Amino acid sequence: MVSFEQDGIKQIDTEELKELVKSPEKGKVIIDVRELDEYEAGHIPGVPLLPMNTIPSLLDGFDKNNEYVFICRSGNRSQNVSLYMKENGFDKVTNFNGGMLSWDGDTKNGPEHYIQSPEELKKWK
Repeated sequence: MVSFEQDGIKQIDTEELKELVKSPEKGKVIIDVRELDEYEAGHIPGVPLLPMNTIPSLLDGFDKNNEYVFICRSGNRSQNVSLYMKENGFDKVTNFNGGMLSWDGDTKNGPEHYIQSPEELKKWK
């Protein structure tokens, strides 16, 4: 499957996300927008958590030059986050279509990276 757009938001599939996780690109930031308990039950290693409901208060930490790839359980919340970001002037947003339900790569349990401030978010490039 090749990336496609839905409601003006670029969508990527599991294979494309695996490639990005394996070979991170500067300026592309993958963010998990689920809740803490969902993240700790299993997330993609190295991917930080930034729960959807905290994003409005952390907008100052996002960089318009970066591309953000959002992940959730099924692809719905991350799509909504992508739309929200676009409405706020961030054009480089991508949704992981299918979410963690479709992810068949490595996962890690427990806490890893939890972004709680704009300053922490700025460190992810």
